[in-house]
Amino acid sequence: MQTLHKLSPRLKLFEAEDAEGALHVVEKEKEFDLVLLDLMLPGMNGMAMLTVMRKRFPAVPVLVISALGDAETVRRAMRQGASGFVPKSSSGEVLLDAVRRVLDGELYLPAYLRDSANAEQMDDSKRDPTGTYGLTAAQLRVLDLLKQGKSNREIGELLGLTEGTVKLHVSKIFKALKVSSRAQALVILGRKRSKL
Repeated sequence: MQTLHKLSPRLKLFEAEDAEGALHVVEKEKEFDLVLLDLMLPGMNGMAMLTVMRKRFPAVPVLVISALGDAETVRRAMRQGASGFVPKSSSGEVLLDAVRRVLDGELYLPAYLRDSANAEQMDDSKRDPTGTYGLTAAQLRVLDLLKQGKSNREIGELLGLTEGTVKLHVSKIFKALKVSSRAQALVILGRKRSKL
């Protein structure tokens, strides 16, 4: 917790000893910018807790912190709606970087998985001209469905993501395209396609 105070002296932190306590705090306080979730939190399986958080509080990003850092656990957490994953073995600076990125609307992966995600992104950029905007493979999938006129809920259902996670992706896409609406994004993409 001391590490997190480096972000801002005005930072307000809440702690919970178990899953029930965590849900109670988030429900009671309402205004959270971020939830840090330990997968080993007593009272409920960590992945189940993540699912509950995504359903009950879809707009609040969840950054998972865990002693388990294998690729499958990370991927599973991200599929279930986590906005990022930080192994407990990471330094305080890595944790702060992850928190900053997630608060900026980005998704955060451990460095050892980021390289493979970047390779996926490079492959996607060869096939899809929108790759030049620096979007991740997941964001490109969301963008493709946006181009088809799908709502956030429909995108979530099609990709197996929570609506909150889809909103985070859409926000990042808008930021990358330097637009503030779906209509503006489609105009930009239409222009790009017409130049090819």
